[in-house]
Amino acid sequence: MNPTLLVEAVALVALGLACAWLYQRCQRLQSQLRERMLSFAELKTERHLALITEQSRQQALLDAMVEGVLVLDEKGTVEHANPAVQRQFTLGQNFLGRPLLEVIRDPALGQALEQIDRSGRLEEFVLTTPGENPRTFQVNAVSLRDADRLRTGSLLVFHDLTDRQRLEEMRRDFVANVSHELRTPLSLIKGSAETLLAGAKDDPEATTRFLNIIDKHADRLTFLIEDLLTVSKLESGRAMLNPQPTELRRVAEEALEALQPKARERNITFVNEIPVALQVHVDGDRLQQVYSNLADNAIKYGRIGGKVVVGARSLHEDIVEAWVADDGQGIPPEARDRVFERFFRADKARSRDLGGTGLGLSIVKHLVQAHGGEVRVESELGRGTTFYFTVPRVNEGN
Repeated sequence: MNPTLLVEAVALVALGLACAWLYQRCQRLQSQLRERMLSFAELKTERHLALITEQSRQQALLDAMVEGVLVLDEKGTVEHANPAVQRQFTLGQNFLGRPLLEVIRDPALGQALEQIDRSGRLEEFVLTTPGENPRTFQVNAVSLRDADRLRTGSLLVFHDLTDRQRLEEMRRDFVANVSHELRTPLSLIKGSAETLLAGAKDDPEATTRFLNIIDKHADRLTFLIEDLLTVSKLESGRAMLNPQPTELRRVAEEALEALQPKARERNITFVNEIPVALQVHVDGDRLQQVYSNLADNAIKYGRIGGKVVVGARSLHEDIVEAWVADDGQGIPPEARDRVFERFFRADKARSRDLGGTGLGLSIVKHLVQAHGGEVRVESELGRGTTFYFTVPRVNEGN
């Protein structure tokens, strides 16, 4: 064989082997590249899913918060607002991407944003919204920064203090009212006792008069304390009811019978128009207290020589509506929405002269609500007042 041809043949074989090796090598590299690309895609997908999960978790946390949360960008425009802050400020629609002061038009917020810009934080800033029904918020805020410490926006948290302030105001009013109610009878008792000690006891007529004053106002203190304890139990839910099938007419009759002496003093006649067979599912003693307070109120403010009427009717198979009506001077319109408040009196001077504690109608409201019912008042000046309340009815089939 020609040596040249032999060399060329060997060279071709070597080249073929080299090409085969390179082809296999390329295949392996392509396979490894595909595996790495798949691994990278899987890792990217996992990270993306983890990011989505974390964002969903954060969104759920913000949505579940009672406090309102606003996220602003570095220009002060709204990037996010959770449902609580949307309810607090009635944001409506299309608030995202708008400046905060356009979304919540309150100059005090401008001061808050300036403080965040200066110090990077805002702590216990109190914001009171204007309008007929103002609300008070404690605002806390902090600047948001990136890894390079550059400011990227702000996070504001709004804690609604309105209900807390209202409760605190009610507590202060309650303490002030109780103090006032206690002061008057205590002053009269003390004054009468001091007068007796100073020598009036030698005058039998004066002694009797001052002892009657002491006795009257000691009773008033007793009634006030009992009513306060009753209101406290009812408002705290500690008053236990024992509801049973009860004849409504009989309960009202017993309450009116106990008040006959007071009614005779003002020549007032009781009229019981409650159907005899009407059965209700109530605590009889508590319902008698409701009738006693309403009838006593009707005697005090009814017309001398007039009448107090009690009645009832079935609204439907489960509810009975009852009422106590007088024919007195009525309640002014501005006072009708407040008559069930503790210590509220439409005619303060007359109420105290008649010995009221100012808690009777509040007790009525709580007792009726404890039975699952509602209470309301209708009144017309010069024509009288009617108090309505509902209680559960006993069905005939039960």
